[in-house]
Amino acid sequence: MKKSRKTHVIGLIFSLILILACIVTVNMGEHGRRDDTGPARYIFLFIGDGMGATHVAATESYLSYLDGEKGFRQLSFTEFPVLGMTTTYSADRNVTCSSAAGTAISCGEKTVNGRLGISPQGDTLVSIAKILRDKGYKIGILSSVPVNHATPASFYGHNTDRYDYYGITREIPSSGYDFFAGSGFIDYAGKSGDEESSRSILEKAGYRLCFGREEFEACLADGPEKIILCQESGRDKSVSDYMVEKAPDTDMTPSEIMKNCLKALGDKDPFFIMYEEGEIDWAAHENKTMPLVESVRKLDDAVRTAVDFYREHPDETLIIVTADHETGGIALGATKTWGEVNLGWNILDSAWTASGYANTLEYDENRAMNDLAFIGWTTRGHTGGPVPVYAIGKGAERFSGRFDNTDIKGKILAE
Repeated sequence: MKKSRKTHVIGLIFSLILILACIVTVNMGEHGRRDDTGPARYIFLFIGDGMGATHVAATESYLSYLDGEKGFRQLSFTEFPVLGMTTTYSADRNVTCSSAAGTAISCGEKTVNGRLGISPQGDTLVSIAKILRDKGYKIGILSSVPVNHATPASFYGHNTDRYDYYGITREIPSSGYDFFAGSGFIDYAGKSGDEESSRSILEKAGYRLCFGREEFEACLADGPEKIILCQESGRDKSVSDYMVEKAPDTDMTPSEIMKNCLKALGDKDPFFIMYEEGEIDWAAHENKTMPLVESVRKLDDAVRTAVDFYREHPDETLIIVTADHETGGIALGATKTWGEVNLGWNILDSAWTASGYANTLEYDENRAMNDLAFIGWTTRGHTGGPVPVYAIGKGAERFSGRFDNTDIKGKILAE
């Protein structure tokens, strides 16, 4: 009898432990605390358009110069514990375009250059953003360049022509995503300029289109479910495509844009945010070193905001920083001897400040500036080399090693 009673007590204790464990597990799920199954609750995907490893190195070299040192002062994302490398070729070219690369990242499938969310066979592809939206995630699609440009559009658009900007804008409502941001819209009223405005199209579909800080704060106070935030400089007009120019003082910084997105989405629901720094690519296309460096620093500015969020939710957040392809074939230490390298940043910095890196710079002047900083370029187009991937947070270990850009979607969604 004694043995039976003891066995019974042990059984009761064991049952209580199991019950308590189940309660804790359920509560953790309900309140969004640590959950080791499924995708991260909060996902940030940063895409430095055109950003290869040497673009990052050039920026870090410049930051060291500002500190009066030689070397490479790390950016926030180069301090991440996981480093990988991804190939970027498209379905029909070793050198991809942004729409094909964006589609590969977003949809996990290769397509031919020039297409968005459409396979080589003409099938409609499914974006990771749509999959997560259907799982209950809030979705934010952000860019430093137009909302309807190739990279952001690859997360919501389906078009055989990436340059059909007006048609791409008309697809935004059907995405159902919660928050968009960018400099504005290309072909704001169609290619002819006299069609229905983008504002009219989007607001009829239930989106609030806000331009600038004050309008956004007023919009947020009204509590709309779906917001599109654009820079004040892009108000009710068609914005520039592939123009390297100094941002107006009225423009929001990348950090502000990210913070505004986080304000709109909150943290009660899981979310997926894609942020593209598109001006890295634009500067590299024109072989302009200082605008390139400034654009990488802008990307880092946005990443730092995500890192601050990660520190508050370390067990639930995943941050990935990568690129769709490399642009320009940039090289450090070109044309000069080793003893001369790193002497030119001061002169280049002064020249950049004076010029404001406006588009009026003649190519010969820009080449002279590159010579001063010992920066070489091999092309004004894209290149076919692999690009880096930096990751931190839940599931970050999946992004180490070498893999293809089509694997990114699966790695984020992995159970």
